[in-house]
Amino acid sequence: MLALLGGSLIAVLALSGLAWLLGLGKPPAIDPVTACAEAEAMLPGFDAAGATISSDGASALVHSQDGSVAVLRRHGVHFVARRVPASAVNEGPQGWRIDTGETMFGTVLVRR
Repeated sequence: MLALLGGSLIAVLALSGLAWLLGLGKPPAIDPVTACAEAEAMLPGFDAAGATISSDGASALVHSQDGSVAVLRRHGVHFVARRVPASAVNEGPQGWRIDTGETMFGTVLVRR
């Protein structure tokens, strides 16, 4: 029994190491082009004009042609987006803080 437990542990550690070496599960950084495309894909009728990306690549503020704003943030290895009113965006010394008004989505900081 002990040999089976030890062998299983070694197999799990070997597979974890292989996944780490291959970069699997690594959270992606986002760039302005991808942020605009993601916002347009996730938010019906959103026509992106440009994006401000967080310095850590974990969030983005996307501006549309009509003046509305979308915020993207990392959720695991994917990104999620919400449309927010322009009044929800507050600029501060660290960057732009966006209060989405949703408990589950939370407040997002797009760092300088």
